[in-house]
Amino acid sequence: MRGLKDKVVIVTGAGRGIGRATAERFAEEGAVVVAADLDEAGVREVADALQARGLRAHAARLDVADREGARAFVAAVEAEHGRIDVLVNNAGILADATLAKLTDEQFERVLRVNLQGTFVMAQEVAARMKPRKAGAIINASSVVALYGNFGQTNYVASKAGVIGMTRVWARELGKDGIRVNAVAPGFVETDMTRQIPPKVTEMLVAKVPLQRMAQASELASVYAFLASDDASYITGAVISVDGGVVM
Repeated sequence: MRGLKDKVVIVTGAGRGIGRATAERFAEEGAVVVAADLDEAGVREVADALQARGLRAHAARLDVADREGARAFVAAVEAEHGRIDVLVNNAGILADATLAKLTDEQFERVLRVNLQGTFVMAQEVAARMKPRKAGAIINASSVVALYGNFGQTNYVASKAGVIGMTRVWARELGKDGIRVNAVAPGFVETDMTRQIPPKVTEMLVAKVPLQRMAQASELASVYAFLASDDASYITGAVISVDGGVVM
């Protein structure tokens, strides 16, 4: 991808799955990657593996919804590397339950990470991108934000909110040279989805025109594209990476 070499990139939720694949892809493109996750051991393993390949990666423990912690983290990244070029807001959690059974705690916990965490990180990073008049913020939404999903009131609400915030920020930050986009993944093969019973997986895949789940690396490729100079005139977009589920 054009223009990613030497860029300073923060990837949240980088300890596993899509976040890990994204950290790997940016590092392979020559970027300086700061991989952040609440799972400190997991994200350190990611950074160590990349460093062993001669790539530039650093690890940090981060709770994206902790305002003071996020502010200190962002300040430290800028102090060490001189700037922040790209933020990939990938961190997210699930706590599924039907409307009748969903608790306040489950609802608030998912929105705290998926929605508030995205807001906090974007606000802290955008403030440091503005003086340089350049930057890219990419937010993780989901195809379920576009069509809903049984038993996921909290998750769908959070991911629909991410789409709304993405479009607001694209309008607000465009004049500052900051592009803001969102990616809406469909069914992705990760540690979490591997735990789904095979019959359920078959039902999910049957709904996908491409007849398979996505690989995490396929999402990472889209994140990298949206951060690159190849996407220099794209902002406010929501890119579905779902094998054709939403058409």
